Amino acid sequence: MISTARTPDRLPPSQPAHPAHGIAAFGCSPDEARLFRELAPAFGVDVTLVEDALDERTALLAAGRRLVSVGHRTTIGDATLRALADAGVHHLSTRSTGRDHIDVELAARLGICVGGVSYSRGSVADHTLMLMLMVLRNARPSVLRTNRNDFRLDGPRARELGDLTVGVVGAGRIGSAVIERVRGFGCRILVHDRSPAGHAERVGLDTLLAQSDVVTLHAPLTGDSRHLLDASGIAAMKPGAVLVNTARGALVDTAALLEALEDGRLGGAALDVVEGEERVFYRDHGSRPLPDALIQRLHALPNVIITPHSGYYTGHALDDVVRNTLRTCLELEGRTHA
Repeated sequence: MISTARTPDRLPPSQPAHPAHGIAAFGCSPDEARLFRELAPAFGVDVTLVEDALDERTALLAAGRRLVSVGHRTTIGDATLRALADAGVHHLSTRSTGRDHIDVELAARLGICVGGVSYSRGSVADHTLMLMLMVLRNARPSVLRTNRNDFRLDGPRARELGDLTVGVVGAGRIGSAVIERVRGFGCRILVHDRSPAGHAERVGLDTLLAQSDVVTLHAPLTGDSRHLLDASGIAAMKPGAVLVNTARGALVDTAALLEALEDGRLGGAALDVVEGEERVFYRDHGSRPLPDALIQRLHALPNVIITPHSGYYTGHALDDVVRNTLRTCLELEGRTHA
């Protein structure tokens, strides 16, 4: 059964509820909601779709549901988690692999289990490869020129990926998919990861930064990895190297990156994620200055490409996310889907 719910004008006193079957899915995009409607009956899962994002007020609509599902754009903090606990929720699932937008430690203290869902690793890996090639081929200034009907060849000559060394930081599901794709170009591949790196050359981070012409980030964001590339890390990168980040913006000290780009020590950057993106991404700013000064300066550089955290935005990934969210609900209920 599929139902929709709206946030009430006034909330009654919270009353703990016994978890029931089904999902309350908050803040779904139209295509997410459509897919939940299409797939839920086949899984035998009841879904309540809430158009609003999850917050302290809307959390009441989760009362009695076994699983609450949220998107990666919604920050889930103290008040919202306590409201979920008061509503009797014990499981919070994010429609993303990363959980850094949720206070996981507080959730655990409140008895709420937080999990993500996996989706097509090819979605972000393909996007990474696209960004890598675009920044190496000077695609942004070239496209901007032709948009002005200027078809002259101008600027520095492009670099070929096969001539370069690519350093992959994090060789999990997505990082390993990037390695598979990059290997086809014949370039040298260095990997920094705690786990074995397969056929790639595994090295320390300092070695990777010093020897790589392209550094691509695929590590999760944790307390330990925040500003993994700080001022000293960026200074350790090979002169003229380019940075690709499709993981999490806070892996990189944006101010330090900007300084290295503006003074020419780095050759470019291609960023699908960036610190402060929540103030900029997913809205049309028109001709107004961006509300984040560092992102505004990055965006002004011709050798920087920024995409709005869209690596995951494929039909295949969406189908995976919805199906795996429904499967998670079945697992919590001790059921399986044929």
